[in-house]
Amino acid sequence: MDYHDLKFPEDSVFLITGGAGFIGSNLCEAVLGMGYSVRCLDNLSNGFLKNIEPFLQNPKFLFIEGDITDFKTCLQATEGIDYVLHQAAWGSVPRSIEIPLFYEQNNVMGTLNMMEASKQNKVKKFVYASSSSVYGDEPNLPKKEGREGNLLSPYALTKRTNEEYGKLYYSLYGLETYGLRYFNVFGKRQNPNGAYAAVIPKWIKMLLHDEVPVIYGDGRQSRDFTYIENVVEANLKACLASKDAAGQAYNIAHGGREFLIDIYWTLAKAIGKTMQPKFAQERVGDIKHSNADISKAQELLGYEGKWSFEMGIREAIAWYIADDSVVRK
Repeated sequence: MDYHDLKFPEDSVFLITGGAGFIGSNLCEAVLGMGYSVRCLDNLSNGFLKNIEPFLQNPKFLFIEGDITDFKTCLQATEGIDYVLHQAAWGSVPRSIEIPLFYEQNNVMGTLNMMEASKQNKVKKFVYASSSSVYGDEPNLPKKEGREGNLLSPYALTKRTNEEYGKLYYSLYGLETYGLRYFNVFGKRQNPNGAYAAVIPKWIKMLLHDEVPVIYGDGRQSRDFTYIENVVEANLKACLASKDAAGQAYNIAHGGREFLIDIYWTLAKAIGKTMQPKFAQERVGDIKHSNADISKAQELLGYEGKWSFEMGIREAIAWYIADDSVVRK
């Protein structure tokens, strides 16, 4: 997408938390490419310096190594900022079930620190990452805002809590907050390593090394896999959205539905592999089916979400194959 069609004041300064991570580094790249200044805050616990190395010599880019759980750091980072794109968080449903206190501290307290700092420093817009996990066990498809079920993990609870704080900070203090419920984002720079890696990059790397991926469940779970370009668009459009759209959360996806077993064979075919996957017991806390109604974001944010799964997966596979750190062991 050509983001140059989106216009901000020439002297605009963006703060991107988690800017050295997967989504954050793509946002840094897009905003810098539009000619605006970027301040990146990351403690490098999930992010990597290699993700932002191409930007370090850019005079409009400033990297701050710091933690959102420290309020003083948040206050300093938001000084003079126009737009906050808050991506810093710990992901993974299974890991949150193992260490819920850690998730509360980082995802809830960290986000509250950022909202309070943004309020005190009079930030224009506060756009933050939420998650499709907030729909919990609500069975109906497509998932629609205002129709949520019982939460299934501490991770989902942290994201729902962030949304409630987002509403309050708008209604009580006038901070214009916009929650973006991401649906299974994938694309370049997504980390393929570790026990909690996202399924697409993890499977791509395993297939490239002739390792057999594991599918938890029967493979008939479905997801609305969302290419990173859609997420970048949503963040930027939210920064330009009407005040009437503030204090709310929005589904951010393409609006498609892919089954995990089909994803596996799509990746295997693209990489030229024929091995059958392994199957294991379903994981606690996982949502069975996920598919987004994106009409609210289209109407109130001007979001388009044009990148389909098919378009995105071609780009993602090509990027991983070209990345030495993925190809080599």
